[in-house]
Amino acid sequence: MKKNQNSEILFNEALSFIPGGVNSPVRSFKAVSSNPRYIKKAYGAYIEDEDNNKYIDYISSFGPLILGHANVEIKNAAIDALEKGTTYGACHKGEIKIAKLISRLMPSMEMVRLTNSGTEATMSAIRLARGFTNKDKIVKFEGCYHGHADHLLVSAGSGLSTFGEPSSPGVPKDFTKHTLVAEYNNIKNVEEIFNKYKNKIAAIIIEPVPANMGLIYPKEGFLKKIKKICDENNCLLIFDEVITGFRLCLGGAESFYGIKPDLSCIGKIIGGGFPVGAFGGRKDVMGKMSPSGDIYQAGTLSGNPVAVAAGIKTLELLIEKSSEIYLNLNNKAKKLKTLIEDNHKKGIHINQLGSMLTIFFTDKEPTNFNDVNNCNLKNHGKFFQTILDNGIMFPPSQYETIFISDSHTNEDIERTAEICNKALNKIL
Repeated sequence: MKKNQNSEILFNEALSFIPGGVNSPVRSFKAVSSNPRYIKKAYGAYIEDEDNNKYIDYISSFGPLILGHANVEIKNAAIDALEKGTTYGACHKGEIKIAKLISRLMPSMEMVRLTNSGTEATMSAIRLARGFTNKDKIVKFEGCYHGHADHLLVSAGSGLSTFGEPSSPGVPKDFTKHTLVAEYNNIKNVEEIFNKYKNKIAAIIIEPVPANMGLIYPKEGFLKKIKKICDENNCLLIFDEVITGFRLCLGGAESFYGIKPDLSCIGKIIGGGFPVGAFGGRKDVMGKMSPSGDIYQAGTLSGNPVAVAAGIKTLELLIEKSSEIYLNLNNKAKKLKTLIEDNHKKGIHINQLGSMLTIFFTDKEPTNFNDVNNCNLKNHGKFFQTILDNGIMFPPSQYETIFISDSHTNEDIERTAEICNKALNKIL
């Protein structure tokens, strides 16, 4: 690989004008003791930086690019929309079309409200749940990320459940005192919380398949038990499918696991690479949203015509290719997992589901956030830097997930496995 002189120059310049030099913390590469590479173009499964280094990309913009970078049909759909205007601040028929597509593919989302990001979607869904149930408290799970809204930036204390303690300065404790934190995959812990706060909990919000502490599997029956607890306590179940929606399968985790949440939050893939989010669910609940009801939510650019056009085309392509694309994605991800695991029986554990996978630097399967925190983060940092220098771009954190796209070829997978195995041979 060539030197990274141009990226270093750009990063040093950015540090003078942008906090930390980045517009989202994980991009800083700080978690892997490195500096970011500045990307100048992307196509298919590849990205190129300002020093003309080429990488096989597995970040996929952290999930949206299931069909790869710069897909021609999605790009043309966006260009066609752009020629009619950048934004209207008014209704357009594309909003109806994408809402109908989402409702058809994810039946729990009987009505849909578009937003500009996943964070907007989750914070709006929680406000709606509180307003609908007339209760204040919510339950989230440690290690599940639902955006950077104040009441969701919390982590558990030393006990298994606690009042949420802010994870960031600038978040008053009063904002998080109604957020209760449970341990993922620990149903007994959830039951204890509901027994302690009887008739006070408005909703459980959960990543059905966590992908923000690396990829973690839900234990068998865990999600069904969560749904049962919600139903028994007049509490809404909110699935955060910003990552898993249309990636795990065409109908998301609700289809994959056969569970119908009361509300769902989605994003990423439904924008085709443009900023977007959405939340939706039962008609009786969504009907409480302004202007139909009195629970307020708004957004100047919500339903942006360019993002909607790209999202519609993405969903249409996934529908058209659904009989083969998800099988192919799973097979490629499984191939990468197998090619690495067959050569390394100790020191790593790989979780893989559909087109998502994470290499954990540990000997046992992580099942919750505490397990992930006990992984060897130093080895992960060494591994990341080694494969990066050899043309493989993985997410720059142990807590992120690798994404396979339809553009990755079998040759890409084999090349990636070869480089990963060489790196692991040096580290483990």
